[in-house]
Amino acid sequence: MKISGAVYLAIITLFLVAYYLVCAVYLNKLDYYNNESLFYIEKAKIVFEGLGNRLKTMGLTAPLIPFYATFLFTPISYTLAPVLASAVGTAILFYIIASNTAKRLQDNSYIMLLLVIFLFHPGVIYTAASGKSIYLILICFFLFFLNLFKFYRSNTTFHVSIASLSLVGLIFCDYKFVWLTLFFLPLILAITIHSLNLSEQESIFRLFMSFNSPSLRRKLVNKTFALYIIMFSLPLVAVLCYKLLNLTHASDLNYFAESPYATWNVLIDKLSFDQLTTNTQYQIPEVSLLLSARVIIFAPMILIAVWLFRESTYQVLTILIPFAFIEFLHIKYDKVFLAYQYYLMFMILAFLAVILKARTVKSQGLFKFCLLGLILVQIYFGWYYLRTSNIAEERNFTKVLVDRTEDAVETDNIDIANYLNSLPSDSHVLVDDAIAYPIVAFTKDIKPLIMPYEGNFLSALESPDKYVDYVIVANARNIESGYTQLNDRYIVSIRKAISDLNFRKVYETDDWTVYRVITNASGSEFGRMIGR
Repeated sequence: MKISGAVYLAIITLFLVAYYLVCAVYLNKLDYYNNESLFYIEKAKIVFEGLGNRLKTMGLTAPLIPFYATFLFTPISYTLAPVLASAVGTAILFYIIASNTAKRLQDNSYIMLLLVIFLFHPGVIYTAASGKSIYLILICFFLFFLNLFKFYRSNTTFHVSIASLSLVGLIFCDYKFVWLTLFFLPLILAITIHSLNLSEQESIFRLFMSFNSPSLRRKLVNKTFALYIIMFSLPLVAVLCYKLLNLTHASDLNYFAESPYATWNVLIDKLSFDQLTTNTQYQIPEVSLLLSARVIIFAPMILIAVWLFRESTYQVLTILIPFAFIEFLHIKYDKVFLAYQYYLMFMILAFLAVILKARTVKSQGLFKFCLLGLILVQIYFGWYYLRTSNIAEERNFTKVLVDRTEDAVETDNIDIANYLNSLPSDSHVLVDDAIAYPIVAFTKDIKPLIMPYEGNFLSALESPDKYVDYVIVANARNIESGYTQLNDRYIVSIRKAISDLNFRKVYETDDWTVYRVITNASGSEFGRMIGR
């Protein structure tokens, strides 16, 4: 049996699952975590173990699909659930690409080239072992463009429908991909013009002929409108319904994208940009147009993709749409650095082009040799981009993986969580998980914690002596202290507002302080006066 058979592909996929799990668990043992995975861990604990109304947390936590994907592995371990999901998901991505490769090329060499990427490319290892949602973005991205190219070959609207479903998944894995729809508006017109049975080959002349013939004009308008409806109606309706859900339960259409209680990257992106741009030695490398040049250096195989589709203008335009998309993101979100997954999608798109057009190349040996060379170049620059990334989490990943030293980024959060774990089980603690979600993620039992999703949080905030025994406060040294009410200013204001109330410092780290709630009169605790 050939290695391209379903059984052998399944065996390779299982091997990759084991390989990625070893990497993920190894990094976990070195205390490597990132904000996205910790956010999912904390929200999953609220959904399964929290008290009070958890419907808002379950339905409005974004991105939605990656959050739900971690649910499959929470019975094994809350802490390992995100990395288990990413390891298995990345192996599934390999199987999807490899099965399409085997079906179209029937050449084991291309599967071996794909396996080299999935074994050694740092971006793929980062996708699999970090616990981030990149694997789902790449799966939906690959399926979206695969079905678009299938539509170009067959002119069957079924493939447009599958592409539309993939686009929905892409948007609910990363909301920024909603802007991708803008760049397909002119492309669909070009596709429709090409599908007309006209003797003229040039698109501009075909368009001129179509508008000067009533029957062709009517056909062009009807077909273009139909494609727009099939491709974009489902994503736009899905986004609209989700926004209405946010309006109903959070009184804000964009709650899922703008609230730190709903998504992990609202504060992280801002803080990452502010920290780097205030550095006197910092020079921003992400300049418009040069961004596309960085992509070509990162994934030079994309040039092969353009060359393979050189005879079809609208297929080349399809390949170039992601370039326009990232340039738009750079302008639209000018205070956010381009994350690693936006580079990885070009590598996936380039290999898709190889799958679809490689058999049209006459000199297969030379072509495979060139691909291998470009893959090695991609692996080198993949390491370089991660190591020199503007995003601290990405640099930190390579540091922990290569140096094999314990990650100290979450030390303060782990210390506070360990202290909370040592408290009596009947203690109540006030926590604002807008910034303290890593602490909650490391806490064994979250039932004693009063957090913003609970109805009595505001009451506990105003009268802590009646609801809680302890308060976790962000120190002035904590760079996120300005984004929470539970900071040093909160302690001062409550002391002034309630004369009998005082706070005694019981535990402190560089970023956090745990205060015990006491009264000046008796020193006794009032945390159990009113039950939760």
